[in-house]
Amino acid sequence: MSADNPIDFPGELHRALERLDPRPGLAFMAALCERLLPNHLLYAELTGDGDARGVRAVMDLIWESLTVREARIDFERQAEKLAACEPESTDDSFGTRSALEVTLALSSCLDVLRGSAVGAPVEVSRISIGGVERYIDMVEGAQWADDSEREARLAAHPLMADERAFQQAVFDELEAGALDRERLKALRRLGRNDGVSNLGLSLEE
Repeated sequence: MSADNPIDFPGELHRALERLDPRPGLAFMAALCERLLPNHLLYAELTGDGDARGVRAVMDLIWESLTVREARIDFERQAEKLAACEPESTDDSFGTRSALEVTLALSSCLDVLRGSAVGAPVEVSRISIGGVERYIDMVEGAQWADDSEREARLAAHPLMADERAFQQAVFDELEAGALDRERLKALRRLGRNDGVSNLGLSLEE
């Protein structure tokens, strides 16, 4: 992703997201969730905790609901299934929190599909940004002298530049034309990001 930042991030982006209709808003969220997904899948593979297959199934159904407008899916039931996919661990480790963030973001998508989620695209955007911030802080934060240096380092970090570029690219794709089947495929490819998550993690590593 390019480090170019044509908008005030995340302020202007969030204001633009608030103006989106529900369906393009959901498509934005789905693309971000797709990119978050490896964090949960990797956690499940390494720890045996969480339900990788169940989370993937919910993700697939969210895309199906966008692609097949007449699809009949019981989203209340899917929300119950998603809750069962959450890691059972009660620790506050970074891996556990990252896996939980995936289920939280997917839950926001299901809330939209159930008609009960004001501001959900902004919330999912914040989840992804927050995960990147915590990861950088965990890896490099001990080196920073104060909050001013922390803020500057976070803003300039390559992972945060990639996050800015990714969310911008998803929004630009939504703005490029009608949200038809081909555009949804493009958004999903964008979200898959060659299997690399917002934290730069991949199952293939």
